[in-house]
Amino acid sequence: MKSSLTFLWPDLLWLLAVVPLLVAAYLWILRRKRRLAARYTSLTMVKDALGTTSRWRRHTPPALFLVALTLMILAIARPQAVLLLPSLHDTIILAMDVSGSMRAADVAPNRLAAAQAAAKAFVDDTPTHTRVGIVSFAGTAAVVQPPTREHDDLVQAIDRFQLQRGTAVGAGILVALKTILPDVEFDLRSSNPRPEAQKNAALARPSSPTRADKPPPAPVPPGSYPNAAIIILTDGQATTGPDPIEAARMAAERGVRVFTVGIGTEKGELLGAEGWSMRVRLDEASLKKIADITQGEYFHAGTADELKKVYRSLNSKLVFEQKQTEVTALFAAAAALLAVVAALLSMLWFGRIM
Repeated sequence: MKSSLTFLWPDLLWLLAVVPLLVAAYLWILRRKRRLAARYTSLTMVKDALGTTSRWRRHTPPALFLVALTLMILAIARPQAVLLLPSLHDTIILAMDVSGSMRAADVAPNRLAAAQAAAKAFVDDTPTHTRVGIVSFAGTAAVVQPPTREHDDLVQAIDRFQLQRGTAVGAGILVALKTILPDVEFDLRSSNPRPEAQKNAALARPSSPTRADKPPPAPVPPGSYPNAAIIILTDGQATTGPDPIEAARMAAERGVRVFTVGIGTEKGELLGAEGWSMRVRLDEASLKKIADITQGEYFHAGTADELKKVYRSLNSKLVFEQKQTEVTALFAAAAALLAVVAALLSMLWFGRIM
């Protein structure tokens, strides 16, 4: 158990007051027996002959019964605890940036190679019951490997990555979301997500229902979809495609969490080609906001080793989760077991049930 107990019906804990009353009653009965024994010399001699072992045995069954009663009263109050339990995620989508800036070498040997190595390690550590799908995005996004449990297919898809122009982070989120929920409708028409072009941008929004009897789905609480999650890895700002924040809101409305991984150093790197140059930097603010909107988490990886650690951490988060869980059954089972043990010991030692 990771934290102190809480109770769904705490008002019933007043029943615990019965336990000290029973202890007092038991002690009173013992004193009364001692007074009766003192009146008869023969009984006192028998008591001394039995010794301390018999006295210890005499008190053990009642003590076990009192513990069982205490646990049963706690069970009646319906205890809860935060437990580390297997996750319900059966699908994880890796959405990976393959834009030209991923050739930057500030993460050795370069960002793309480091991302590929970490992604393959993530796949290797994923339990066999979990399906993994892969989406690549640059100027556009595409599913390069539908969700599968075949690790060899996933590794081959990761090895086939080819660098392209543009960075459409929003498109990567939306294509990953549609891979999880095929009924999601959206517009992937190109729009410039940079602030100066926002007023003319065509943001990704759900399409209007095609039939009057098919209204759009009602939003659900962010992070409430238990069966799948998205991990998106990118190294820079979105330069084209749907607005990533709007895409994140669409995922949040369907309860799908998006974990964001930013790869690269704070300083970034100056890249040049065909007569132009630009410094590629992380847009950590946007990645943090995407994770926050969807109830996911943001991770930064400045080296290849850090990236592998991030993926290991993500794997453990997605395979096991801390959940507030009712543990009434555990308390009731422990109480029943102790009560049975107390009765058996009393029958074995004294030929009666306490």
